[in-house]
Amino acid sequence: MIQLILTAPASGSGKTMMTCALLRALQKRGLNPCAFKCGPDYIDPMFHRKVLGAEGCNLDLFLSDPAAVRALYAAYCRRHDAAVCEGVMGYYDGLGGGTDRASTWDVADTLKLPVILVLRPGGAGLTLAALVQGLDRFRASSHLAGILLNDCAPVQAESLAPVLERETGLPVLGCLPHLPQAVVASRHLGLYTADEITDMDRRLDVLAAALEEHADLPRLMELCGRPAPSLRETFGGRLPFGRSEAGVRIAVARDEAFCFVYDETLRTLEAAGAEPVPFSPLEDTALPQNIGGLYLPGGYPELYGERLARNERMRKAVREAVQSGMPTVAECGGFLYLCRSLECGDGAVRPMAGALPGLGSRKERLVRFGYAEMTAEEDSLLFRAGETVPVHEFHYWDCTGDGNSFALKKPVTGRKWKEGFASPSLYAAFPHLYFAGHPELARRFVQAAKEVLR
Repeated sequence: MIQLILTAPASGSGKTMMTCALLRALQKRGLNPCAFKCGPDYIDPMFHRKVLGAEGCNLDLFLSDPAAVRALYAAYCRRHDAAVCEGVMGYYDGLGGGTDRASTWDVADTLKLPVILVLRPGGAGLTLAALVQGLDRFRASSHLAGILLNDCAPVQAESLAPVLERETGLPVLGCLPHLPQAVVASRHLGLYTADEITDMDRRLDVLAAALEEHADLPRLMELCGRPAPSLRETFGGRLPFGRSEAGVRIAVARDEAFCFVYDETLRTLEAAGAEPVPFSPLEDTALPQNIGGLYLPGGYPELYGERLARNERMRKAVREAVQSGMPTVAECGGFLYLCRSLECGDGAVRPMAGALPGLGSRKERLVRFGYAEMTAEEDSLLFRAGETVPVHEFHYWDCTGDGNSFALKKPVTGRKWKEGFASPSLYAAFPHLYFAGHPELARRFVQAAKEVLR
């Protein structure tokens, strides 16, 4: 089985487009690849899904332990003959940027996967070799197996390849040239999502064709051949997923405004006895019938505020469900949707569901960005008093009523604060949870939903 991780010295090196190019190129060779993303990012996996037409998985060594990461990797590799994992940030950049914990290297070391380094040369030459040498020698086992040059003219690649190979001992496997017609723009949370780009398939074909022409894919495939991961890895004494025959229906908001959903979260809910039922707060006028719970994930409610506000019947339905005690989990954008109002991307303030008292407003920078450890102050829907779980935040919006049901602490700096709302029927807060790393949260959510329908 072909297995590899694509990494880079820093963010902005073009890992996502290189990953998509490689996935599409492997498909064109008749292979059936799967895709992974190191870290908690939601957006990059949307591009992977656009290429493959199938869900991928995040591999995060802060949100879950090594055994869970190995089990998730093995589970998602089933029935595939290639696996491509996109790294996060720079290769060794982990928690706070000052440790390798939860870095791309940490994932590579946990899974023992070969790593291909994506280099954007810019105006550098021999200095690139010094950079690569440093990356290769920084840890006793770097797992680096080769180099791909990105945004690099083929003539420049021909000149750089022998220098890099001579100085580093790593093979240069080719390049991906500068392709203006395949560039994807960014905004406040990262790249525009793949579904927002109308000609994404054409761009993917352009990328794959260029990689086929200018890279030695057979050599890459040979370097990255490994035995398929074993399904003997267990997760809490069992494989990580399995569908319940008679699941309780939990409504899951899924549309352009609420698109930050981990596939492994839904599969963990299924394993706990749920049947996730998608609905759209933008388009639907009522919640799905016969549901026992409600899940409002993150996304971009601020970009679709006018449509959300205009859908008064759905706002009322959600408000009444939450206030009546329906078990509800609302993260980040879902939390903002439960508030009284939201300052939208166009500057207008619009009404939201009104189940919570806060007013959402835009800030000029990321708010409480990154990983944190979250401790419950009291028993609630998902948590028991004193329990601590890892979470992450990534948002430019804040709220006048953030709540104080949880104590949070940065794992590196030790910075502390409180936020979030919790009750026997509610989790509503900015922090994103990772059910696949802590399936007991999913089990509690599903159990509460079942009790509602009894």
